[in-house]
Amino acid sequence: MAWRGLHISNPARLTHRSRQIVVDPEGSDEALTFPVEDIAWIILDTPQVSVSGSLLSALAESGVAMVVPDAKHHPAGMLMSFHQHHAQAAIAHAQIGMSQPLKKRLWQKLVSAKIENQAAVLRGIGSDHATALSAMAGRVGSGDPDNLEAQAARAYWQRLFEGFRRHDEDRRNGLLNYGYAVVRAALARSCAASGLLPAFGIHHRSKTNPFNLVDDLIEPFRPVVDRMARARVTAEEQDEMDVEDRRHMAGILSENISIGEERLTILAATEAVAASLVRSIEAGNATLLNTPALPLARRN
Repeated sequence: MAWRGLHISNPARLTHRSRQIVVDPEGSDEALTFPVEDIAWIILDTPQVSVSGSLLSALAESGVAMVVPDAKHHPAGMLMSFHQHHAQAAIAHAQIGMSQPLKKRLWQKLVSAKIENQAAVLRGIGSDHATALSAMAGRVGSGDPDNLEAQAARAYWQRLFEGFRRHDEDRRNGLLNYGYAVVRAALARSCAASGLLPAFGIHHRSKTNPFNLVDDLIEPFRPVVDRMARARVTAEEQDEMDVEDRRHMAGILSENISIGEERLTILAATEAVAASLVRSIEAGNATLLNTPALPLARRN
């Protein structure tokens, strides 16, 4: 099973040879090789990279998510595989045919898990508002008709970062957006591998978004990124995000999270969540959806 990722931040040429990813750094005579089957994701953190067609084909065939940057080093797009699952057509039909009550119950479970994980983050930094958020998580109704997700978010962000505005262009938002993009790529990969169609969401339904389902499933994962970003800001004070920040946030997929009694990496958890969603859809039972939970957080 694929278990590691590559973060390419220096100019290089990437090629494919004998089921190996070959990385030739510019200005170096020594190439690095990695078995394709070991790699789950590749982040190209520089536009000064060339990738051979043979490698692109091998990555798509093996289900490796490749994230490509824009001019500001922000993730701008990804390569992902299609038709990986032997029963994809049947799963896709079941997904498209989900009833509205099932969608509402699934969204309820995702929102409740997100708020509970936000409470765990606040608990880890010693905020006394964690208890209130946990209580709010227990009050989320089917489809979240009272929009408790938004109410929890307002209380959460005020306490996570002092004087923070979510969409300002500062280092904190840069760290958050980079981490979210990495987890989003992993979830897109896991959805495709499970036979799901990422464009057809549970709650998100934008006609211009090819990853509506991914944007549903990412919600309970977001607090893990938030906690990692806060720890980075606390440990390294500077005004602008740099390559070390991006490399640090790319490691989010190796962070631990719990599903039931099992501790998994974020990468493995995305696979478990996608697979459980398939079981939930096929059975018409929202309780079969596994949602990730933050382990007891250390204080930051």
